[in-house]
Amino acid sequence: MIAVNIAIFGVICLLFSVGMIAPSFAHTTVHVEQYAIEAGWGIEPPVVGIRNDLVFKITEPGETEGSHKGVTSVFRDIGATVMFGGATKKIEINSDPRPGYYFSPIIPTKTGSYMVELKGEIQGTPIDVKIPVEDVEPTAVLDFPPTSSEGAADVAALKNAISSLQQDVSKLKSGETSVSSDGGEAYDFAIFGLSIAAAAIILAIIALVKRK
Repeated sequence: MIAVNIAIFGVICLLFSVGMIAPSFAHTTVHVEQYAIEAGWGIEPPVVGIRNDLVFKITEPGETEGSHKGVTSVFRDIGATVMFGGATKKIEINSDPRPGYYFSPIIPTKTGSYMVELKGEIQGTPIDVKIPVEDVEPTAVLDFPPTSSEGAADVAALKNAISSLQQDVSKLKSGETSVSSDGGEAYDFAIFGLSIAAAAIILAIIALVKRK
């Protein structure tokens, strides 16, 4: 019974994992005194394992009211660090031909939330900010043809494995399958049941990984 519960739990986890991707495609802008600092991804949506750029746009008020101009040579006096969970990495920032625009090549290796920390100063103004950028998504958002058919086959195989295990348990309870008094067959059946449960869980994990 425990083996059946474990396998069913695997199915529930798999079903809850479907359709949980929520895209978010906006750059984030923070203000430090007169400076507007915008950060985000060069290619959206950002996808795990695919080369991208962290891009920055830094502006200050222009000469006319309501206008803005790009700030040049910003990263001469500012250090940039990209963060993911507890991992950090210092990144080199390149200047774009457009004034005030900058970029840093990166290949995101994990899905989830990333953040950029900027520390230093801009023309004497201290800068110490952390800017969240869009979540990196699994390749499923760009996959074509979709792999859902393969995932469905894995789920079907998982259901068949669980069904087989349940049938064996029912036969044992009804007496259709006898158990010798020496416990040898009972032991073998227990091993068999646990093996099926393990196979079901592995299939559930495979289907879940394919959706990531």
